Amino acid sequence: MKVTVVGAGNVGATCADVLAYREIANEVILVDIKEGMAEGKALDIWQKAPINLYDTHTSGVTNDYSKTAGSDVVVITSGLPRKPGMTRDDLIETNAGIVKSVTEQVIKYSPEAVIIVVSNPLDVMTYQAHITSKMPRSKVMGMAGILDTARYKAFLSEALNVSPKDIQAVLMGGHGDTMVPLPRYTTVGGIPVTELIEKEKLDVIIERTKFGGGELVKLMGTSAWYAPGSAAAQMVEAIVRDQKRVFPVCVKLEGEYGIDDCYLGVPVILGKEGIEKVIELDLNEDEKALLESSRQHVKEVMAVLERLG
Repeated sequence: MKVTVVGAGNVGATCADVLAYREIANEVILVDIKEGMAEGKALDIWQKAPINLYDTHTSGVTNDYSKTAGSDVVVITSGLPRKPGMTRDDLIETNAGIVKSVTEQVIKYSPEAVIIVVSNPLDVMTYQAHITSKMPRSKVMGMAGILDTARYKAFLSEALNVSPKDIQAVLMGGHGDTMVPLPRYTTVGGIPVTELIEKEKLDVIIERTKFGGGELVKLMGTSAWYAPGSAAAQMVEAIVRDQKRVFPVCVKLEGEYGIDDCYLGVPVILGKEGIEKVIELDLNEDEKALLESSRQHVKEVMAVLERLG
């Protein structure tokens, strides 16, 4: 199995490192536009193989997509990172051009690859990759829900003083402030979370989750990378190993949840064919209203992309 990660910045390099360390693929290719960046980071990852005892070979290239030919999965992390004071929407014009160019190169050499988009603004960059590739929606998806859910679980784990391993949760909607956490579908060791924590405390955790990315930008002056890179790698693993994992990912909805032609995070089954099924939850009226609000926000940003052509 061969996996390409486009973008050797913090997120891309972390993703490649996790893929190698966990031996998810036989070969991982890093691609970047900065001379020597991908080559150096890939070599560094390969040189720790004797220490961490893995066989996955990593190599890097500068803008040479011919080396990525025959990739089974391609992760696109390219783009301008958020800076303090910037919203994801501020990034759209620059990053849309980058994602378009990258996607064209990807499908030229790996026309059968599953594409995972990590670039921000996530939902709209997934839209860009989809319309550029002209591939079925099952083969083009965005990584957001796994990251958002992980942040939600981490905060719950601290508040409840329990292992994050025992927390199951679902988030839906757009990646960002309008995401839709679903406490009704959150359990701890099979126990509904609402039986373990007061509503007021849970509401605080939900709000912190919604602004989780912004919290890290304020602390570090740039976007997060360990959790996003690991989340993308987890999606790759589910596809490469045909695990049939149930994850929330960004996908083009075609009537599900009464929504059409919009890219939103919803639970799906991930396997070797990519998105093998979109799962429709039986949402209550409050949850539907939150999802509709998220849809409206994403459609507004999609409209910006459409105006830019």
